[in-house]
Amino acid sequence: MSQETILLVDDQPENIAVLHDFLAQLDYKLVIAEDGETALSIVKQKAPDLILLDVMMPGTNGFEVCRQIKDNKQLREIPVIFITALVEVHDKVQGFEVGGVDYITKPFQREEVLARVRAHLTITRQRQELQQKNQELDAFAHTVAHDLKNTLSAIGSHAELIKYTIQNEGNLEQLPELADFIFNSAYKASDIIEALLLLAGSSLYQNLLIEPFDMAYVIKKVQIRMKIQLAEASITLKLPEQWTYAQGYPAWVEEIWFNYISNALKYGGKPPQIELGQDELENSVRFWVRDNGPGLTKAQQAKLFVPFTRMHTDRAEGHGLGLSIVQRIAERLGGNAGVDSIPGQGSLFYFVLPK
Repeated sequence: MSQETILLVDDQPENIAVLHDFLAQLDYKLVIAEDGETALSIVKQKAPDLILLDVMMPGTNGFEVCRQIKDNKQLREIPVIFITALVEVHDKVQGFEVGGVDYITKPFQREEVLARVRAHLTITRQRQELQQKNQELDAFAHTVAHDLKNTLSAIGSHAELIKYTIQNEGNLEQLPELADFIFNSAYKASDIIEALLLLAGSSLYQNLLIEPFDMAYVIKKVQIRMKIQLAEASITLKLPEQWTYAQGYPAWVEEIWFNYISNALKYGGKPPQIELGQDELENSVRFWVRDNGPGLTKAQQAKLFVPFTRMHTDRAEGHGLGLSIVQRIAERLGGNAGVDSIPGQGSLFYFVLPK
């Protein structure tokens, strides 16, 4: 977590000194302003995570500073705690009306200052996390709904075509091809649902059994699972002679390989050439899949593991969950995932697990 910033605004240096002493012992970055105009300038340059704001200041007072901050769409979420000697109800009401979230009265009490600061920073973090999760959920729902809708629509249209052909005694020779399309589309829909369940499972498993496992056995399962895809591409995976044991959960590691190899088949060269390998590190093992595709720019690589981002949608359809799943699984297993790629020289997708 990055260091949180608190802006202290007071025209009395002795008040600033006391607040600074209270907060300096904690892991906060403290910024100081001695008048309202300076405070507004600081906030507009780099927004702090919380503001402790004196009310009675010459020039622009605290109420006006807060009002201007709350009028700015980019700044209005910053919590403002007023620090004041004013104790009348109408003063407190005015403070809340302009957007303040709390009051601390002078003279300061150390425990009260720390408690209120911690509380409002926690509320802000939780709100930001909730907003981020909501955004991810929206993208997640949009992606899955879009892909399932397209897949099921294709199944329906081809089933209707089969029905029409039979009823009108059309070209019956095309029926096996139409049936194959329906079968493959149903398999794709099932694959999307399996990906959803896996993604949910990676979040829900709290007491996951992580233990040493035989990577060779996992690779054999992946090859059996992808037998048809590999045969259609007319390729044989290039494998190391011996695999290193690692720590993990074999069923999830199988999904990582499946996603990486599937992407290599879709986005690799024509014809694709796919190599699987490993690199032993000090306390971990880096497993990887290398393809002979067009490679990725730095900008593309930066977006690649963002949840539900598709790459090269003009070349192949994807359900947008694969790399998000890979990243989630690798992190849950105590490792990480990433890509090394140079345009024109193919890509190497990797994941790291503990030895």
